[in-house]
Amino acid sequence: MKFLFLSGHAHLALDPSARHASGGAELQVALLSLELVSRGHDVVIVAADPGQPNGIVLSKVRILPGGRFDTGRAFDTLRAFPRIARALHREKPDYVVVYGWTAWLYVLQKLRIWVPFRLAFVCALDAEIDGGFRRAAPLRGLLFERGMRLSDCRFAITNHQARLFHQKGMSCTVTRLLLPRTTNSSRSDEKHVDLLWVARCHRVKRPHLFLDLAERLPQARCRMICSIQDQELWQSVGPRARQLANVEFLPAVPYREIQGHFNQAKIFVNTSEHEGVPNTFIHSGLGHTAILSLVVDPDAMFENFRAGICAAGQFERLVQAAAKMLSHRDELAGAQRESARFVREWHQNEANVQAFLSGLSG
Repeated sequence: MKFLFLSGHAHLALDPSARHASGGAELQVALLSLELVSRGHDVVIVAADPGQPNGIVLSKVRILPGGRFDTGRAFDTLRAFPRIARALHREKPDYVVVYGWTAWLYVLQKLRIWVPFRLAFVCALDAEIDGGFRRAAPLRGLLFERGMRLSDCRFAITNHQARLFHQKGMSCTVTRLLLPRTTNSSRSDEKHVDLLWVARCHRVKRPHLFLDLAERLPQARCRMICSIQDQELWQSVGPRARQLANVEFLPAVPYREIQGHFNQAKIFVNTSEHEGVPNTFIHSGLGHTAILSLVVDPDAMFENFRAGICAAGQFERLVQAAAKMLSHRDELAGAQRESARFVREWHQNEANVQAFLSGLSG
């Protein structure tokens, strides 16, 4: 079968020379692409102007430039439309796959009149199903939701998302996040970073809360990897982080290097307002790194696996949990073992790729 993914920057996770980071959803596109080509399928990623020649091949995945379709701006969408339409006509894919919300899902559904293909949507965030995206961007959200409902097949990355789909009268298949094929995961006791934070600089990620945590625990050795997205927010986060003696501040880290940072960390901290399933939880499990989450708790994972805690939105509880875990070696070691078990039991590639392929039948 031939698959075409519409994904702005998934190619960055496949490019060994890339110096910029891809997002979590884009990383999953890259990993799924690798799994599909390993099974003999033809895979094309239409990327947002990667700045490379048309048709470059990365790990047997072909990359086509599609214009700035990823910005959400009407002018960029109109300029990108002919390029994406030509790519569909030339490639004639069996399946077009979209990971995460975008009004392009509706546009692609209309393009099937001209180039027949089956349209697959993979949900990244709960807000894509519960109306959160439409409330934030009414017109684009309305188009996206219409495209999601008209898709031939839908995929959830948690059981909770599957319930939301069913409540809306839509069928779906659950396929959890995939793991990198080579992980460089480590059980080493030489973890010299106490608290690690990794995310894009976006308001939903709330990077200043991690800096608040670092200030409350001045003896903790903290590392913050904060790739620029929101320019205004980044201008406030970077200078503040650099002023804290116990914080090592790093801008974007290439994907091929990111696992090493988790391997070196005792505890990973998530301060996001909401996420589906953070890829950083996967990297934590692979690195035998405990997890402290302010809000995010996909499928009640912290009840199923004692990998750390979810503080239910209570910052003081997060501070207390971090301090306690760092001062109690046995509790920390137990959470690190549970983090690794969470990945082993929920995120096996063979089972999840098979669920994806089986779900394509709708």
